Amino acid sequence: MFARVLTGGLVGVDSYRIEVEVDCCGGIGQMQIVGLPGASVKESQDRVRSAIKACGHLLPPAKKWVINMAPADTRKDGPSYDLPIAVGVLASCGFVPVNNLSKLWMIGELGLNGAVRSVSGVLPLAMSCLRSGASGIIVPDENAEEAALVKGLTVYPVSHLRQAILIVEDVKNGAAFDGGYQHDFQFEVSNVVPFPDFSDVKGQSSARRALEIAAAGRHNVLMVGPPGAGKSMLAERLPGIMPPLSFEESLDLTKLYSVAGLLNNGPALIKQRPFRSPHHSSSVAGLIGGGKNPRPGEISLSHQGILFLDELTEFTRSHLDNLRQPLETRKVTISRATQALTYPASFLLVGACNPCPCGHRGDPVRYCVCTPAQADRYWARLSGPLLDRIDIHVEVHRLNEEELAKRDPAESSESMRLRVLRAVQRQLTRNIARDSTFSYNGQLSHDMINKVCLIDEQTRRFLARSISGLGLSARAYDRVLRMGRTIADLDDAEAVTITHLAEAIRYRVLGRAAA
Repeated sequence: MFARVLTGGLVGVDSYRIEVEVDCCGGIGQMQIVGLPGASVKESQDRVRSAIKACGHLLPPAKKWVINMAPADTRKDGPSYDLPIAVGVLASCGFVPVNNLSKLWMIGELGLNGAVRSVSGVLPLAMSCLRSGASGIIVPDENAEEAALVKGLTVYPVSHLRQAILIVEDVKNGAAFDGGYQHDFQFEVSNVVPFPDFSDVKGQSSARRALEIAAAGRHNVLMVGPPGAGKSMLAERLPGIMPPLSFEESLDLTKLYSVAGLLNNGPALIKQRPFRSPHHSSSVAGLIGGGKNPRPGEISLSHQGILFLDELTEFTRSHLDNLRQPLETRKVTISRATQALTYPASFLLVGACNPCPCGHRGDPVRYCVCTPAQADRYWARLSGPLLDRIDIHVEVHRLNEEELAKRDPAESSESMRLRVLRAVQRQLTRNIARDSTFSYNGQLSHDMINKVCLIDEQTRRFLARSISGLGLSARAYDRVLRMGRTIADLDDAEAVTITHLAEAIRYRVLGRAAA
């Protein structure tokens, strides 16, 4: 007897439909899985046999099951196919009716006792299930909240293979799960755990202003200063002044974390922007993504949030140069011989480093012991093209005696966040491309720059003269213009003036000198 069960597979952060075809024919009790199965899929036959036995069913002797996973030209990995294979085997033997199999998707790992265990990547699979026109999806109990994020899809959570069999017999035997996340999303976002406050930071008015501009327009930042000046402290407070995630952004981020396997036993929906701070010893696969079984790297896990690279000059130069393309395209493509995976990587890069190997170059208190050659080698670890893609270069100075002794709290994150939100709101109503997509000022295309960054002839000549005089690139011209637009938005100004561009250019001088 022949049976077909529907499930899904993952390619990057997207999913595609897989048909698990099972044919029961004469043989010697063997299960043969074809269709480019990985090692974990081939091992599923032993888990399936024990799980079926735990449900009280005895497979007929002298039979052979050929299990084809179509399409057969894509590799299937992971234990998530256990449940559809088990249901397909039971249906091919006549233990389960096949009437409802064409209406349901199913996914889950099986234990030897028939328990259905959680798997990763359920959210993109649920989205693909809805697009395919299926009436519902059977998922493990632990993944029910995640699958229920897809509006319009009926989710049937199960904890045992026996429950899945009952649902296949009649969907009325299962209780549909309703998470209700979309309705309560705004309330939940407003009650997430707050980030540290900028009021804890003494002094550093220039760095605070730079980070405010970065948060408002998504401009990458490099902070340079002596050890203990407060670079890490400033970076950790940056997420607290960024606008909250929209539901669409949260869903996009949750899908990515689901594929990475970071949602198991955690929240079903990511409600706050990520702040990732990998160590400088991270491998290129850990930072960019990839590996034997490709997974998203830190730059993708920072999607819609912040990637903080402390001690930036200690990272391997080749690793840092791999950031250049994602900083422009806001995505990363990992190419392999058999497939190419694309992960989103729209992150705000914040780097921090010392001005020289000893950390005291330009320090009025401590004497620098580094030779010019040592300082040059130190900065040579950062390539010019990478520095050119960082909009804001700001010096974080040692606090003086008056700033250290000051007891009054500095400006809070809340007041800074209100200015950022006003600037973002101006962008939301203005930075809309022809295809109806939105871009922050720091992500504007060249065509959009000409549309929204309007300047008069005098201002244009000032900008061109400044870029030429400082020896900056044509890319820097566009980036300064984008940053000037953000500064104007923070000032509630319609036009970008010379004053706004002069402040933007001031943040490029450090990068020119360092490169």
